Amino acid sequence: MKVIILGSGVIGVTSAYYLARAGHEVVVVDRQPKPALETSFANAGEVSPGYSSPWAGPGVPIKAIKWLLMKHGPLVVRPKPDPAMWTWLLKMLRNCTAERYAVNKRRMIPIAEYSRDCLRALRGEIGIHYDERSRGTLQLFRFASQLDHTADDIAVLKQYGVPFEVLDREGCIAAEPALAAVKDKIAGGLRLPQDETGDCHMFTQALALEAEKLGVRFEFNVAIDGLIADASRVTGVATGKGVLQADAYVVALGSWSPRLLRPLGISLPVYPVKGYSITVPISDASGAPESTVMDESYKVAITRLGDRIRVGGTAEISGYSDKLYAARRATLDHSLTDLFPRGGDLAKATFWSGLRPMTPDGPPVIGATRYGNLHLNTGHGTLGWTMACGSGRALADLLSGRKPEIDVSELSITRYDHRFG
Repeated sequence: MKVIILGSGVIGVTSAYYLARAGHEVVVVDRQPKPALETSFANAGEVSPGYSSPWAGPGVPIKAIKWLLMKHGPLVVRPKPDPAMWTWLLKMLRNCTAERYAVNKRRMIPIAEYSRDCLRALRGEIGIHYDERSRGTLQLFRFASQLDHTADDIAVLKQYGVPFEVLDREGCIAAEPALAAVKDKIAGGLRLPQDETGDCHMFTQALALEAEKLGVRFEFNVAIDGLIADASRVTGVATGKGVLQADAYVVALGSWSPRLLRPLGISLPVYPVKGYSITVPISDASGAPESTVMDESYKVAITRLGDRIRVGGTAEISGYSDKLYAARRATLDHSLTDLFPRGGDLAKATFWSGLRPMTPDGPPVIGATRYGNLHLNTGHGTLGWTMACGSGRALADLLSGRKPEIDVSELSITRYDHRFG
């Protein structure tokens, strides 16, 4: 088939690569001049299947109040007269039950684990490099009470066979030697040794070159104006270059996906949740992290990417705004300098924000729609980098008429045909 993919972030490019590898003619359309210049550009750098959990969970509404009142809190809400914002928040609150959390976690872990395995296979098959490291992720607890509340998470890790280590202070320092300088600030940690790190932007641009070798054509600097459809099928994409046509269409536009789909009568409950990051040159390698340290108190990830440190965090619900707020950077600066005071040169840091496409229940949306040739690969939230390769490969299998290697039926948009949607 000829397939048009809308979006050239990590989700769109992995979809294009696997579809081309399956023998399809693929065209990728994006308004940007290059791949991975929006949400995939400067994320936290984690490939973390073990931390693939819904944001909506028991106790979150109470925690959210605390986070909103913290000086360096991980949550910011900037209210807008936007019905989509309030509808999404209500749906998320409806998913904050133990029952829904268990269902949604069950849907997320398999695609995340599968995706990490696909990424590893890609490294072996095409030798792709992206400042990758396979040294695990350390969730760092500053207080004993945080360590005491990990029982439920550990139970889920055991259920899915995810290797883990519960560490005391010395164990954390053994995993991340630079923390020895701040050992009095550490109560313990939860380490997932199978998790990986890497530069998502670097990976996506490198994979786009590999996709071009397979015949994928990228149409950059092209505005996507809308989908054209009859009662049962999409017949074209209206763009700044005219109408583009194919046999099948894939929407991989992240937070912008719902706006494109709404005129077709498809209600996709994806809403942007802005995240921030700073990228800091390493000034002292011995004072920098070896892999990723998750600062649980501030929900900030501190990741080593080659000769840089990427510090990412904050969940800001503020619509489609890409404005950079100094207070958000202050939180990232604080977490880095508090844990790795010698690691990076903050004076040379770059500051960035991206709009994560979040579903109210947590899992992404992958698969067919009620239009026979229109497919979705979106809504991955904070886990787009973690889930990208598995999502792209599963989608390619679906479009090729093959059964994916894992069951993705529960990731379909049809799961929203009930009251929790």
